[in-house]
Amino acid sequence: MSEETFEHKPGAYLCGGCGIKDALDMDALEQAVSGGMMVSNVKQSDSFCSGEGYETIKKDIESGEVNQAIIAGCSPRVMVQEFNALGGQIFRANLREQVIWQQPANHEDTQALATDNLRMATTQARKAEPPQAHWDGVTSLKLLVVGGGITGLKAAREASKTGAEVVIVEKTDKLGGWAAKWSKFIPETAPYREPQDNPVPALIKEVEEDDNITVMFNTIVERTEGGPGEFSCRLQTGSDTKWDVFGAVVLATGWRPYESEAQEKFGIGKTDGVITDIEMEEKLAAGELDGVKNIVFIIPGDTDRMVYSSGVSDKVAIKQAMQMVENDSDVMAYIIHEHFRSHGTAEEFYRSAQEKGIIFQRGEVKKIDSDRTVTVDDELLEQEIPMSGIDLVVISTGMVPNSTNIDLEPSEKNPETLCDDINPKAPIFTVNGEEVEDPDADIKSCREKAGEEPPLPGGPLLNLQYRQGPHVPILANGFADSHYICFPYETRRTGIYTAGPVRRAMTATEAMDDAMGATLKAIQAMREANEAKAVHPRAGDLSFPEFGLNICTKCRRCTVECPFGAIDEDPETDYPMINPTRCRRCGTCMGACPVSTISFKNYNPQQVSDMVSAGTEDCPPDKPRILVLACENDAYPAMDMAGIARREANPYMRVIPVRCLGSVTLLWVKTALEKGYDGIMLLGCKSGDDYQCHFVKGSGLAQERMGKVGETLQSMMMEEERVQVNEIAIADSERVTEILNTFGKQIEEIGLNPFKGF
Repeated sequence: MSEETFEHKPGAYLCGGCGIKDALDMDALEQAVSGGMMVSNVKQSDSFCSGEGYETIKKDIESGEVNQAIIAGCSPRVMVQEFNALGGQIFRANLREQVIWQQPANHEDTQALATDNLRMATTQARKAEPPQAHWDGVTSLKLLVVGGGITGLKAAREASKTGAEVVIVEKTDKLGGWAAKWSKFIPETAPYREPQDNPVPALIKEVEEDDNITVMFNTIVERTEGGPGEFSCRLQTGSDTKWDVFGAVVLATGWRPYESEAQEKFGIGKTDGVITDIEMEEKLAAGELDGVKNIVFIIPGDTDRMVYSSGVSDKVAIKQAMQMVENDSDVMAYIIHEHFRSHGTAEEFYRSAQEKGIIFQRGEVKKIDSDRTVTVDDELLEQEIPMSGIDLVVISTGMVPNSTNIDLEPSEKNPETLCDDINPKAPIFTVNGEEVEDPDADIKSCREKAGEEPPLPGGPLLNLQYRQGPHVPILANGFADSHYICFPYETRRTGIYTAGPVRRAMTATEAMDDAMGATLKAIQAMREANEAKAVHPRAGDLSFPEFGLNICTKCRRCTVECPFGAIDEDPETDYPMINPTRCRRCGTCMGACPVSTISFKNYNPQQVSDMVSAGTEDCPPDKPRILVLACENDAYPAMDMAGIARREANPYMRVIPVRCLGSVTLLWVKTALEKGYDGIMLLGCKSGDDYQCHFVKGSGLAQERMGKVGETLQSMMMEEERVQVNEIAIADSERVTEILNTFGKQIEEIGLNPFKGF
């Protein structure tokens, strides 16, 4: 929708509730935005979130008098559903959490802050248009589940319960995976004290009898194109191939045993009677342990293995030891460990094992002799203790994720073997650590390592036809990449969700729970794509990036910096080309564009630039102004919570929430300096290897870009400290206040912007 076809009809609604009218001059606020190019329709009420006030806004919108409601009162994070239900475009000016709850009542600085917040919200509305759906057709609501183990089976069943059609692709000729082989399970229900029966056979039966689920055996995914709602997949069964279209994908490809140096040290495969816990499961299921009276379970303490265990091996050792003792009361079972983990409900399992006479011994196993004598450096006794007469020694392994078909050597931790950038700030096109010009180089490199063309053994699991390579991105140690706190099932390929041990080491019960979570997210992604809406964290957003190709320089920064592979180049023109269903509306491409030609209908460079200007409209020449660009996902909520806690904040801060710090363009920094801001603070999520950025790379990219601003400031003979970047978690409400107040004092010491007033 163009500027000419959309007529802005903004209305401002000034709420005096929650103590706002007692701390501010409401008539002065109304006068500040009345008439002219601001707002002609301004109303006041003691409450606009309910009652007559709410009905007033609703009536104005329904009558067509207003199509943009600017509500000045509580935080934009409060009463979201209620106000969105009014229709039209809703904009919020935060007068409560970040003004009256943090500033003294009826002070001139408090009034100025409230006025600027209202002006910025009004400016935001004047520079926004209602976004329109990019898609008017019907997308697929069929789910693809890759992997027929316990995770994939559970995912398929849960999806089917919602009415979704499901296809399970299993590379072998049977369902169940590793879990189908286990004799007993770690307890999953109260009182969590005894091994439980294996639920996999019943789950397989449910899947086989489910009319919504189709199982394809001996099948792999040969090629995947498109994005959420329209994943076109070529499935290969033997020499036959077929195409199908899916709305989303759940990757439940499971795990393989971890082979550590400790296993070699203890004689696995060389010493008779020394086996892994995987082999022990097979023997328990087959009933091949008659005559074993003394058994030792060893949980190695090597750090590498612990990454692939996460306490699972410890629980498995308890289960196997308990099965042995219950089968034969004469059995003596010992569990030797350096670091034992039985968190959560497994604590009851651990106590039950102790009560059954299982011995837990803390120490390091130094060696295992050919006669199975186990020498333990006992931590409590502080001496080496030989344990002789042992019939069977069981060594705990770990769970290496099947995130790719490429088999890594156990000692190899080079993430580039897996063909993707692990560093959130790294360029996407890398081969052996070097940035390359050839857009297909990643794919070619992966295919060479895989052995000719996928999907031959050793190739990628989904064979994504993405500019960024054929793999689902992973983190170190091979686990799927995700924002592990907020979006644990997430991947950087929108619409593709990981579940089970491919995401982290977990028990079978945890894997089934994981499958339910991933499946719900996958269904959400399919449905949102069907309505042309974004997935989390901006779920429901209709906006998407638009490119002004008339000034595009074809620099490719938007394609390289997009964390989600949502932008390609048109093969004929080389201009950027958006894949809308992959886009998560973070705006990282907008922040990357050096000529500011990328924008959203309701979020664009000029809009925020004008909001920045609005924050200094009536700024006295002797008072500072500090611009805060705060990530709406963590930093802005933390600032709200600081207000709820009544933590006093610097009154000269003017806060603008941004979708992601990655969307911050240097234009806004330039505008702020030109308009007389004395300092600029960017607040984003944690970056680095254990990033918490909701959009993966945003904070890291902002750090990199602002490093260049320092050089610009120096060239202008201005202090580099005037522009700073800080990382804030959503729970850092106390810390965020300290950071901003400290920054405010720094700016006072540095002095006002020398360009103020020009």
